[in-house]
Amino acid sequence: MTLTPQRDSRAGTGVSGTGGQAAVLAPADPRRRERVGAQPWVMALAIATAVAGAALGLNGVLRGWAWYSPVLSTVFTVSLAMAGLRALRWRTVFVGLGGLASLVMILTFTFFRPHSFIGFIPSGATMTQLGRYLRRASETILAESSPVAPNAGIVLLICAVLGLLVMLVDALALPLALPATSGLGILAILVVPAVVKPQSVGALGFAAAAVGYLMILASSQWFAPDPRTRADTARNPGQLRRASLTGALALAVTLLLQLVLPGFDQGTFPQGSRLNPFSAATGLNPMISLGNSLRSPTGDGRITFATNAPSAPYLRSVTVDSFNGDSWAPDDREDTRRAGTGRMDSGLESIATELRVVTAVNTGQFTSPYLPAPYAPEAVNGLTGRWSWDPATLSIKGVDTNSRNQQYVVLSVAPQLTPDLLAQAPAPAQGVPELFLRPPNNVPEIVRTTAEAVTSGSPTAYAKAMAIQKYLRSAEFTYSLQSPVQGGYDGNGLSVLADFLTQKSGYCIHFASAMAVMARLEGIPSRIAVGYAPGRPTGGTVSIADQGALPEFEVDARDAHAWPELYFQGVGWVAFEPTPSRGVVPSYATESAPPSGASTNESNDGLIPADEGKPTPLPGAAPVPVPGGGATTDAGNLLLPALYGAGALLLLALLAASPQLARNGLRRRRLKGGGGSDGDGSAPPAYAELRDLATDYGVPPLTSETPRHFSARLRASAALGQPDGVDAAGHAAVVSLTGDFERHQYGRPGGAGGGTTSGSDHGSARAAAARIAAVQAALRVNARPLVRLRAAWLPPSVMASWRKSISEPFRAVSRTAKRTRRGVAGSWLRTRDVFRRVRRS
Repeated sequence: MTLTPQRDSRAGTGVSGTGGQAAVLAPADPRRRERVGAQPWVMALAIATAVAGAALGLNGVLRGWAWYSPVLSTVFTVSLAMAGLRALRWRTVFVGLGGLASLVMILTFTFFRPHSFIGFIPSGATMTQLGRYLRRASETILAESSPVAPNAGIVLLICAVLGLLVMLVDALALPLALPATSGLGILAILVVPAVVKPQSVGALGFAAAAVGYLMILASSQWFAPDPRTRADTARNPGQLRRASLTGALALAVTLLLQLVLPGFDQGTFPQGSRLNPFSAATGLNPMISLGNSLRSPTGDGRITFATNAPSAPYLRSVTVDSFNGDSWAPDDREDTRRAGTGRMDSGLESIATELRVVTAVNTGQFTSPYLPAPYAPEAVNGLTGRWSWDPATLSIKGVDTNSRNQQYVVLSVAPQLTPDLLAQAPAPAQGVPELFLRPPNNVPEIVRTTAEAVTSGSPTAYAKAMAIQKYLRSAEFTYSLQSPVQGGYDGNGLSVLADFLTQKSGYCIHFASAMAVMARLEGIPSRIAVGYAPGRPTGGTVSIADQGALPEFEVDARDAHAWPELYFQGVGWVAFEPTPSRGVVPSYATESAPPSGASTNESNDGLIPADEGKPTPLPGAAPVPVPGGGATTDAGNLLLPALYGAGALLLLALLAASPQLARNGLRRRRLKGGGGSDGDGSAPPAYAELRDLATDYGVPPLTSETPRHFSARLRASAALGQPDGVDAAGHAAVVSLTGDFERHQYGRPGGAGGGTTSGSDHGSARAAAARIAAVQAALRVNARPLVRLRAAWLPPSVMASWRKSISEPFRAVSRTAKRTRRGVAGSWLRTRDVFRRVRRS
């Protein structure tokens, strides 16, 4: 028999998934290398535009625009790198690996240049710095309110996530042939500002994302789809089914991924207070952007505590002492923090009488890396997890845990200060770190002149502090949560401080920041404490060993508060209360007021406990049993296990069904219509589907087998049943499919027999699909139950293809190693021969 040369066909999707064995023995011309053209570059530009455009909506989640430059460089680098590899016709798996490598290199170049090899290759120092950045990012997500300062950690995290989303959108638009579904990746970016920002995404971010998405769709429609990247067109049905499947998978991943991402309940980082989609904010922001918490209409993050103090104390969570002019921030001094809270040195210098206080705290759902405690703590007992404390500020911070569901007892010491004692403190203070004294360089003139005018004539540091507090608590100023938002100065930078002193209306952060900055301008060391104002009595009691029943108090997000602390030589850090109608003015800081120092806050009714019997102070710092105070259960918390369980089950179901879904998708692509330009283009993909069906039911084609021999062996096997009776249609379909393929491959090009059949629709896609259905029905009827189950859920044709794809990188490495080994061995033999010849001569 004479075999004609195999004709070039565009039905590339007909390649069998059974390992790529040759379908025929006929000699074939080398594949013509088709020109890639501009499609990868245009699609890369569209994807980068969509992702970078959607990222514009993050303005307002992050403060300013300094973060956007690294975002742009990351997004375009990853997108263009993958386009370049695709233009070089690299395999899809290597294109993805190349995109990941480019993401690592651009992040290294942008954030870790001094800690890497030649500026963009990660090193051991890169990993160390990465750990620092991730800790910083986790703390930012865990407790900050938007807009957050764009520190290196949070910007690195955003760039990494956006780079991965570029790879996801690229995979959906090109290899998976789902450009319409690629909008899910863009939507994932827009969800963040939609949830976090009061203004939602914003017109600019939405418009830019929409333009990029339309560019992706336009690119997929404009360029003719090749066999590897078939775009969604009218000829490609099933889009709704695939979109629904992708949406379900995205929902499952979203529910489960939060377990390991920063800012959720558990996993690598603790739960965040601003990005949790299932419950309201329950943390406290150490960066003192407290407006969102104070404006909360409900009391989230409830904390209960019982104390033997004469009055309910402030709960102090963290101290912010570093002020760069833009914002106050905590300096955690990781190198000097000490492990363990069983014994702490309060460092108080006061010569005043000290009152020892015991306070039992139940944090409930309050979540923060910092632990709320009365000042100044000497010991904290009953904590779970590892904790450390800062000797400079006495702030307590979790090492591998957070404050959620902690029940503990704080032993603290409270010096009994008097105005006379503070007035005798020498000035200027000595031995205080310069950090607490240094004012910013760009202090607005109104802040400087106000400080000079208010403190003029004050002879001592205490007198200056009292003058500043009196000025801020005067009738000129009003407490308002809305004025800063309406006036555009809701923050804590110097420009905000200037606006506050002009408008004379704000809330605790504005008053505390103003007093702290003006105190530094007058040479008084200052810092800001963040925590909770004295709480409200619950009416209940908590019994503690050796203390009896102590009155219980509660605080929540509406009690979040910031207040300044000023340093006096020989006394230590002293708290003041410049915010009108909030908190309690200490007795040593009152003028012409009752010793109780009651606040004038009409909205603080119930914040100050009524006069009750005073327990005797605790004489020693012995460990106290942890109370079992009742934590409230939230309806959202009851819903979380059900949501996680449903998400896990959905994800497992999708994973279990993935081989079947892949097999059905491949069958639909093969049978949906011919793509050939000559003859019947549906014959090769239909024949490839026949081979894979036979493989799934236990009759795989042999490497050295012709199509006719394979057809005969399949019809002779028990898998297809008897050639007559109910299985006759299956046998006839095998004969027809094989005949169509042989005519397509070996028929005369353009001749009467090339690619045509006797019936009017004999070689059409519809007829091929009907024949495949007949063969599949015959195979299913005659197969044993286990074989049918395997063919449906673990089809061998798909599993073999996946095994080959997974092992391909390893085989490539092995081939490279073998070539290298042979090259080295050959070089050694040649070198040895040269030396031998030299020796003989």
